[in-house]
Parts: sequence; structure tokens; C-alpha cells
Amino acid sequence: MRVLLSTIGSRGDVQPLVALALQLRALGQEVRLCVPPDFREWIDSLGIPVTTIGPELRTFAAMPSTSAPLSLERRRELVEGTVAAQFETVAAAAVGCDVIVGATALQIGARSVAEVMGVRYVFAAYCPAVLPSPHHPPPPLPPLPGQPPPAATADNRELWTRDAERFNETFAKALNSHRASLGLAPVRDVRSYIFTDQPWLAADPTLAPWPAPADPAVFQSGAWIVEDQRPLPVELEAFLEAGEPAVYFGFGSMRAPQDVAQVMVETARALGRRAIVSRGWADWSLAEAADCLAIGEVNQAALFKRVAAVVHHGGAGTTTAAALAGAPQVVIPQHYDQHYWAQRIDRLGIGTAHAPGRPTAESLRSALDHTLRHDVAARAQVIASAVRRDGAEIAAHSLIAAI
Repeated sequence: MRVLLSTIGSRGDVQPLVALALQLRALGQEVRLCVPPDFREWIDSLGIPVTTIGPELRTFAAMPSTSAPLSLERRRELVEGTVAAQFETVAAAAVGCDVIVGATALQIGARSVAEVMGVRYVFAAYCPAVLPSPHHPPPPLPPLPGQPPPAATADNRELWTRDAERFNETFAKALNSHRASLGLAPVRDVRSYIFTDQPWLAADPTLAPWPAPADPAVFQSGAWIVEDQRPLPVELEAFLEAGEPAVYFGFGSMRAPQDVAQVMVETARALGRRAIVSRGWADWSLAEAADCLAIGEVNQAALFKRVAAVVHHGGAGTTTAAALAGAPQVVIPQHYDQHYWAQRIDRLGIGTAHAPGRPTAESLRSALDHTLRHDVAARAQVIASAVRRDGAEIAAHSLIAAI
């Protein structure tokens, strides 16, 4: 069986597909990936064929957070460009494949490519909040230009209706234009078409349960986790050995001002803790000091087992990695599904949901002080024992059985 795994997004979107690819390959299947060029070198090193799509995303992450909002015309140009690139690139990468797995809601063209080729298509989400349900609202997004915000009294059903309208307003014209050129009928409900009648949920059922577990319309496999065997860098090992467990701070691929890193270090110091700061795509830097260390991308599974707490933006991958390691968390959500993860960590009692956006020294100190309590650390260890590691294996076997 030949499988194409495709996504457009940051490392948190790509890494789960790499985990699934490795499991499928171990089961004797042929696998290809279609992902942004930022990850080509890494995937090449794993010996997995990869086709790159779109520009390097890190370029956009480096843009200052104060950049002016996109005009309506520029937004349309970007949508048309990315949809056109998907139809062209995914179609080329999928030649000879038996199934396409598309992850994240920006996979606008992948299902249409599968439809033209006459092959199976599977959509995967990494967070329950991405999938429509009366039990939770959709991830919050800023209103489109000219669109009023929802009323404060809007219930979940109304919010999901607005979410569907947003998909249609943003993507329907570009999607249906390409479908027409291929002789395909127009799509009236873009979101439902992309998500399919039975989306897969690649999230851990303890951390992020589907609210209706018996619902056959959603298949929850568990999180797709890459088993990272890399040793920690020598400099990081030396820092960890030199004192009590430090607090880890990282925002992954999020854009954030340089001074946020300094706020994080000062907060750790105020609580008598050392700090480890991940530079991330914002390329944070720190003044040299014995009690803090700036690091690049490392084996999170190994590092998180040795820190006092993990302070992060609430990406699905970082949240799951910290939970697996039994590390208490402070989640500072920035956008989309990160708000869901912040709430879940708080409700599970394994950390604190910080207010969205930019932290201050005072707000971060309060959240971290609460998270460093012994009862939170003990609860994090309990939850760690319940989080599963076999989600990618379950998904791989299910995909083979379905095809």
C-alpha cells in the first residue's frame, strides 16, 4: 500500500504525521510526506520521501507581531495561491498512492485530489475542539473583515454555524474553481467536505477526550507520537546537572517579542528557579548568566522529565509531551486550539491556564507559583501514567485495515 501524508503547518502539525509514517513503514507500507520546506532536512534524515509545498513558514514566524493586518484583497490572493499549490503539489506527490491522509483544516485541496484519483481520503485533527460538536465551541478566530463578532449569548451550535460560514467565505470560491477545472461538482459546505463524514482524532483520550466517545462519526486513535531517542546536548546536560530542576519556557513556532523571554527568566528567578528558554522560531536570545540557558530544538521527551515545570503556548504536541513526562504546565494560549489545551490542563489539575496573549511578570509569576505546588506535581504524575503512546500504531493498523 502507498500512502501520502500531507499537511500545511508548523512542526506541531508535521511531527504527528512523521510518527504515523514511521509506524506505517515498520508495517511494510510505502509512505510519502507532503509538508512545508522547513522540515525537509529532518524528514530526509529519516529516509522518508518528501515533497515540499509552499514557502518556508519560519519566514512568516520571523515577521514582527506588530505587522499590519492583511487587506481583504491580499487575503484572497494568499488563499488562491495556497489552494492552487495544494491541487498541483498534492496531486503530483500522490501519484500511485492508494490513500491520502490530510491533517489540519488548511488541507483545502487534498480531498478533491483523492476524489479525482479515485482513492481513499482520511482527514485527521489533533484536537477535539477543531471538530464540530454541540458540546464545545469552535476554536476562536478573529472575525473576517466586515464580519461582526458573535453575540455574547451565542451557543455552541450558532458558533459552529458561523465557523462553517467562515470556511465557505474564505475558501469556497478558490476550491470550487479548481474543482470545476477538473470536472468535479461544486462543494456547498467546505468544512464538512474537508473534514469528511468520519474524521480521525489524533489526540490522547485522557488529555483530550471526544465528548461523545460512543459516536461512530469520529475515530479517536490517540496522539501520534514520535519516539525520540536523541541524547540531550552536552551543554544542556551540564546545566541540568548543575542545580535543582529548572523551569522550561518555550513558544515553539509562535511569534513573540524578545522581551517576553526576559520576563520568563525574571519570573523564574523571582521564584528561586533556574530557567531554560527554547529559542523557537522567534529566535529568542538571553544575556549570559549561570541561572539561565537558551537552547535550540531538542528531545522534549527527555528534557521534560527533568524540569520543574513546562511553560508554553499550548500546542498539541508540547502539551502531550509534557503530560507524558509528568511535568506540571503553564499554558499561555495564543490562538486557535491552544485555548482548548490551556483549559484542559487546568481542569485536569496538572497545571494552570494563563490568560491568552502576552504574559506580564506578575501574571506569569502567579500562574507558575500555583503550578509548582506539590499537589499539582503529584497530579501530573498520575495523569502521565494514563497517557497512551500507541496512537500512531493504532492509526497505522486501522488505515491498513480500511484500505
